[in-house]
Amino acid sequence: MGTTSNALTGPDFAAGIELEGLRDGQPTLGHALGEAVVLVRQGATCFAVGATCTHYSGPLGEGLVVDGTIRCPWHHARFDLESGRPRGGPGINPLPCFDLVTEGSLVRVTGKRTPVSPSAQPSGPKSVVIVGSGPAGAVVADTLRAEGYAGLVTLVGEEGIPVDRPNLSKDYLAGTAPEEWLPLRDEAALAEKRITLVNSRATSLDLSGRRVTLADGTSLAYGALVLATGASPIRPAIPGADGENVLVLRTLADSRRIIEAATAKGARRAVVVGGGFIGIEAAGALATRKLETTLVLREGVPLGNVLGEKLGRFVEELHTEHGVRFVRGAVQAIDAEGVTLAGGTRLPADLVVVGVGVRPNVELAQAAGLRVDDGIVVDQHLRTSDPGVFAVGDVARFPYGPEGRLHRVEHFVHAERMGFCAARTLLGHEEPFRMAPFFWSQHYDVPIAYVGSGPWDAVEVIGDPNKRDVLAVYRRQGRPVALASIYRDIESLRFEALLEAGDEAGIEALFAGARG
Repeated sequence: MGTTSNALTGPDFAAGIELEGLRDGQPTLGHALGEAVVLVRQGATCFAVGATCTHYSGPLGEGLVVDGTIRCPWHHARFDLESGRPRGGPGINPLPCFDLVTEGSLVRVTGKRTPVSPSAQPSGPKSVVIVGSGPAGAVVADTLRAEGYAGLVTLVGEEGIPVDRPNLSKDYLAGTAPEEWLPLRDEAALAEKRITLVNSRATSLDLSGRRVTLADGTSLAYGALVLATGASPIRPAIPGADGENVLVLRTLADSRRIIEAATAKGARRAVVVGGGFIGIEAAGALATRKLETTLVLREGVPLGNVLGEKLGRFVEELHTEHGVRFVRGAVQAIDAEGVTLAGGTRLPADLVVVGVGVRPNVELAQAAGLRVDDGIVVDQHLRTSDPGVFAVGDVARFPYGPEGRLHRVEHFVHAERMGFCAARTLLGHEEPFRMAPFFWSQHYDVPIAYVGSGPWDAVEVIGDPNKRDVLAVYRRQGRPVALASIYRDIESLRFEALLEAGDEAGIEALFAGARG
């Protein structure tokens, strides 16, 4: 998404700045006490927080202020202006906060505020067990502690510590990001927050007895249960798809296996099957590692069902420029030496990566009698058909949009935001989940940010993808439901806020302004 400079710019807030010179609700970038600081005025009240997003160091001075939060332009992390605490993903660490004083017409930073431990929560269950240690489960646990919950918190996951999953198909797979960047919370951080990590698989649920049984036969009692079981990659039903040279990409272990195969002595050619985001990002990463990479699509353009024809074609051309070869056709078989397409076309390969989608992991919920329908069905507060059990992340199917139709979203940021909302609900804050789905996809130096969710039946492209300056507006029956953007960060943030507020007039005004 870019890099931020360490140089301090703008006014010195420690020396003071004219209050009347601050635009209401507009971040002002400056510095104080040797740190970059963003100052925000809301009415008669001012807030000062660190200017760098705790996710990927995005510039909050270029962000958006909405309802007491400041939002990062890169990946839409949200932070409370008063406390600095994250309000859903992807930033899970708080911002530093600064004390202010008003002296006549000036407002001035007087010092960096010492982080205050959250007040103990008098409400909430006696204990919380979270099944699934991915981003959704991790944020449930983290938010419970950040909000002052003092009961037992247990995170059950056979994958181990939670990691930054988007990196597994992006920079880490490409070899441009070290593995130490990946943990969201390592063992020491979990222990410090008194979150118990159980590296095991949950095998059954006893809803009446409120217990979770693990693979070793032991069980855990719970006061409340959160299912964050995620999804698993689909292996297509074709000969050879289960071969040792055929790899999928979901977990850190999967990404490591692909890297090992790609860097093995003699590895020269890779075939990627599937034109979705995982497939095309993996193809780009392997091409970055200088492998001869072929991506197999059944038909159409990559990402066409999400981005539409024009943006999908742009993505294909971009990857072609970087050495990825695109082939259309159905895969007939895979063997140790490559891929055979229907019609007999042969694609030699030293490794094959299959990225044709995922299935929600509903087995535990289904066996326990919870309502399941292409995911675990939840209400607007993320409760399942058992009020003591919640479901979050890729596995959860939730009511979304004006019609409240059931929806399931497979995005990292969305999973974290669901985790935040579920934790708040567990502590008695009955706030319906209304956060818009968001994800980003990185293609070399081109980021694509996407807000909202389909299906859509019409798309309008504003601007020029080839100039790296575009908004793509997706509509269903005339109503705007999603927006894709390239280097139009503030419009993306504004659309997200307007979509969540249900302000269609505001959205149309935003698009009218973008058209010029």
